[in-house]
Amino acid sequence: MTDNLPDIEDLHFEDHETTSEMIEGGRLLFAGPCDFLMGGVNLDHLPDPDRVEVAFAGRSNVGKSSLVNALTGRNTLARTSNTPGRTQEMNFFELGNEDSPELYLVDLPGYGYAKVSKSQVKNWTKLIKAYLQGRPNLRRVMVLVDGRHGIKENDLEIMKMLDAAAVSYQVVITKLDKLKKSDQVEMIEKVNKQAKKLIACHPHIVATSSEKKTGIEELRARIYSLAVL
Repeated sequence: MTDNLPDIEDLHFEDHETTSEMIEGGRLLFAGPCDFLMGGVNLDHLPDPDRVEVAFAGRSNVGKSSLVNALTGRNTLARTSNTPGRTQEMNFFELGNEDSPELYLVDLPGYGYAKVSKSQVKNWTKLIKAYLQGRPNLRRVMVLVDGRHGIKENDLEIMKMLDAAAVSYQVVITKLDKLKKSDQVEMIEKVNKQAKKLIACHPHIVATSSEKKTGIEELRARIYSLAVL
């Protein structure tokens, strides 16, 4: 029986609460200008670190581009593809104006796809390590985890890389709509338990579905709170 299972929004983990001010701030931030700024494959030509930066990392085909599009309410802002490993550069998006805080969203190249060559994996690792160590304005990395599979070994590898770099990160579950309600609750509780054991991981996870818009309001609010801290 699943009738007595709690709704996702009623699952209270550490630091779950989002205030009305955060929600409204997030709505205004993502309702304003949001433009693709540039893509980069090295650190030499990245934007000046003159505003808060929030990055998105995750396995290839985890749904990063779909999540960026859902957050901004724009269907084609970030390119999506059914071919894992397509995004091979860091894509920067510029948000905000005089009525809201300014920040960069960064879509990092996907990792963990078996058909990517060893040289590509090596280059990706080198690029991401340099990025994590060289961006003083990087406030948090959102590590996306596919809700159908949970945290996998290469997710843990990027998390350990973030721990070593002392970069704050937060787990965001994607594709929640692909699971039955009973499995959603079980997956969220499992990932939350794992997240508590990680050094630099924020203690609250956000569960989302880009298709159903689950968790989008909350994630907007949390990104807004990072921009105004």
